[in-house]
Amino acid sequence: IGRIYVDRGIEFTLDIEQGSRFQGERQDLEELFGNLVDNAFKWAKSQVRLTCRLDPAAERKMLEIVVEDDGPGLSEAECREAMRRGKRLDETQPGSGLGLSIVRDLADLYGGSFELARSPLGGLRALLRLPGA
Repeated sequence: IGRIYVDRGIEFTLDIEQGSRFQGERQDLEELFGNLVDNAFKWAKSQVRLTCRLDPAAERKMLEIVVEDDGPGLSEAECREAMRRGKRLDETQPGSGLGLSIVRDLADLYGGSFELARSPLGGLRALLRLPGA
């Protein structure tokens, strides 16, 4: 994805805690990361940050994956609306409006969770929790 957006000069920070493992299908994880990171790069002004760690507070072993950007972000109402299947909040950008609903559906399928909020970077913060291995 970094190569797709190389002309934008986005700084990409990747912080994956050693020992972070996903208990699921590789192609599902690639789909999840692809949708979230592509979305972040699409809207970022200058930076995207991805962090992945085991959640120490979870009752069972869970990965906590956070993808953040410094773009315009979304309001609480827009965050809820954005996860509806086929819903596109900005028709000026390419896309099908399916990416975030696919992330939500896969998270549900694995017994995890997915939420959107405002990032400390100023843009969107996507928080995905999935079973760890």
